[in-house]
Amino acid sequence: MGAWIVRKGFTGMAYDLEQKRVFRNTLEIKVQRMFGRTLRNASQDQVYRAISQVVADMVKEKWAYSRELMYDYPERELYYLSMEFLMGRALGNNLINLEIEDLAAHVCTDLGLDLEAIREAEPDAGLGNGGLGRLAACFMDSLATLGLRAHGCGIRYEYGLFKQGIIDGYQVEIPDPWLENGNSWEIALPEESEIVKFGGFVETREENGRLVYEHKGYQSVRAVPYEIPVLGYDSSVVNSLRLWAARATKYLDMALFGQGRYRDALEEKELAEVISKVLYPEDNHPEGKALRLKQQYFFVSASMQSIVRTYKKQHGPKIQDFSKRVVVHINDTHPALAIPELMRILLDEEGLGWEEAWTITKSTFAYTNHTIMEEALERWPQDLFRDLLPRLWDIVYEINERFCADLWKRYPGEWDRIARMAVISDREVKMANLCIVGSFSVNGVAQLHTNILTNKVFKDFYEYFPEKFISITNGITFRRFLLKSNRGLAALITDQIGNGWIKHPRELEGFRTYANCQEIQDELARIRHSNKLALAEHISEQNGILVDPYSIFDVQIKRLHEYKRQLLNVLHILYLYNRLLDDPELPISPRTFIFGAKAAPGYRMAKLIIKLIHDVGERINNDSTIQDKLKVVFLENYRVSLAEKIIPAADVSEQISTAGKEASGTGNMKFMLNGALTVGTLDGANVEIDQAVGRENIFIFGLTSDEISKYYQDGRYAPYELYLSDPFLKQVLDQLVNGFINKEYPDLFREIYHGLLYGHGGMADPYFVLKDFNSYVEVQEEVGRQYCQPKIWWRKAILNISSAGYFSSDRTVMEYNNRIWKLG
Repeated sequence: MGAWIVRKGFTGMAYDLEQKRVFRNTLEIKVQRMFGRTLRNASQDQVYRAISQVVADMVKEKWAYSRELMYDYPERELYYLSMEFLMGRALGNNLINLEIEDLAAHVCTDLGLDLEAIREAEPDAGLGNGGLGRLAACFMDSLATLGLRAHGCGIRYEYGLFKQGIIDGYQVEIPDPWLENGNSWEIALPEESEIVKFGGFVETREENGRLVYEHKGYQSVRAVPYEIPVLGYDSSVVNSLRLWAARATKYLDMALFGQGRYRDALEEKELAEVISKVLYPEDNHPEGKALRLKQQYFFVSASMQSIVRTYKKQHGPKIQDFSKRVVVHINDTHPALAIPELMRILLDEEGLGWEEAWTITKSTFAYTNHTIMEEALERWPQDLFRDLLPRLWDIVYEINERFCADLWKRYPGEWDRIARMAVISDREVKMANLCIVGSFSVNGVAQLHTNILTNKVFKDFYEYFPEKFISITNGITFRRFLLKSNRGLAALITDQIGNGWIKHPRELEGFRTYANCQEIQDELARIRHSNKLALAEHISEQNGILVDPYSIFDVQIKRLHEYKRQLLNVLHILYLYNRLLDDPELPISPRTFIFGAKAAPGYRMAKLIIKLIHDVGERINNDSTIQDKLKVVFLENYRVSLAEKIIPAADVSEQISTAGKEASGTGNMKFMLNGALTVGTLDGANVEIDQAVGRENIFIFGLTSDEISKYYQDGRYAPYELYLSDPFLKQVLDQLVNGFINKEYPDLFREIYHGLLYGHGGMADPYFVLKDFNSYVEVQEEVGRQYCQPKIWWRKAILNISSAGYFSSDRTVMEYNNRIWKLG
């Protein structure tokens, strides 16, 4: 590797003529050997695959060297279990972390190739959906950069979540075949496959004075691991992301095939392999619920079997020291079944007694909670769980019995409390409760979030296990979301304070010195405008909408959920539009509102809000009377690579969730790092961003979480009274149902209207959209005023950038390590 890398300058990249010659020759030979043609005759996709393979070979060389160094690693190792790893594209990130981006760019230029266009040919890895998966990916980057030994464990989804199409404003889910041309970055390891068992029954017998449990009549699925190297920046450590693919144990029933029953002959294979086809299959029917539970057990069973096997290979058969060498982190409740699965291995395969096995298990697992939303705190029907996972049912049942017995000693006669804390109650298996009972550490992901967990959601558990609960605020990797995504800004910062911030993010504080420097403000404005021009071109190509790069780019990109309140944003857009219809000469700063969001396939209201955004945009974008003062853009198929285009161009970051609902958020941090100013509620990590940057450098509005909690408790919130008392709000809401937005189907958005004013069998406007509306309007007016004062605006942008260091995932990971993992 030393032949390739010489560290120097902005990102440590430098090269000589010999290195250029070697890289060029390697690329030319790779194209010939992979595709039987020269570079001149290769397609764009073939060039991408060839250059990716060249870079992947370099990464894998470093990976092998890292493994050799770590072979006799004496310290604890981390296994990070997550249903999602939203990695994004790998080529650009690996070029940066190998410190050869400039080398690759110059070689491509010499060959008449465009490296940026080549990078665009790479599909985003279909391994995640939202913040949960992106956090896991940031952690993997930071762990490697910091030199901490870690392994990610997840599922190799063949079709990801879905590729979002927008047809006439409606979301359409399309399969995302991101693996159809292979994946240069992974290696298959079929020789390290594990067998996962479903269904059947358990027989018990006594053997040598102890009970032995035998699982019989089961259906087995082969879990085949694929590993992807995760390279850190300026680090000798290369970690691994192990993803499991489901394969049938029998490829084809030849007897049935010979009878001409071809579909029946393939049935077992298809049913087995469906497990790793799609992320988050729809679960509003029994088959979907069963598939989700299968997915979760599939990957944790394979992972835990592999982890134990690796431990014994490295450290010998003494399983009693397992938790001294291994820590397993559960990223939200999806991997919770790892807890009883480890118990199964220790009891049934290693022959330990219950107490010894439970002591090891409780010392092995740590759990991060990512939500307070009731529907996201997973619960499985007892009958489904018992039928699908009979041996794990026995173990979870015993965990529950013993825990409830302990609770009874502490709280005799408090049946309600015990039922709330039980792992099994009301004929449901409660996964969050299982995580808390079976882990030595439980953490929230922002201070407000942790306060809500300990004071409300898990109040009973906090009183019982106060020592388990801690708060660690989320973070993001600056390498991807600044160094890679916003090269102009990264260069500007480095020119002023050096490149130490790339590995030591707190050094960004030094950029604060330039907050009042006119030259730096002007250069920052120039960089932003250049990024806006690039995004405007993308919008024109993808959406056919011409947007003004001098307008305020007001951005809300995140998963579509009612609590995230894209609806509040679009109601405000309608309000502004109405003002302009009344007075086309109204002196407002022109705005381009940019949305990106996927809705869960079965989430009807979220999909209707996407349609509303589209139809409002159709009305506004085609109205010449408002003189292009407003534009509305919905960019379809939001993903990491699209975020990397949008975030550097954003002027305003919309972080407007209902206070107390967002665990943390990380989009808020990405925008802050790139100098966008936040419009937000005091929710999630917004609270800590407000503290870091100062109230005068952020636009805060709306109810607090305490105020909202009080409304929930006393039931006095009356949105209909707000509707009657505010003519501007009434006008906007009436436009949802009077044909103003969609003349052909005037009742199309009545469900939204009715939910805000009357509710759907429950509380009206449960996310307080109407209550926060006026406060939101007022803060947006202040945004417009300040944007017209460049000295004020760019000073605040610089102060946001310089205050972002705390929100690096490097800091987050170090805090996890110091307080939880203890990796050495």
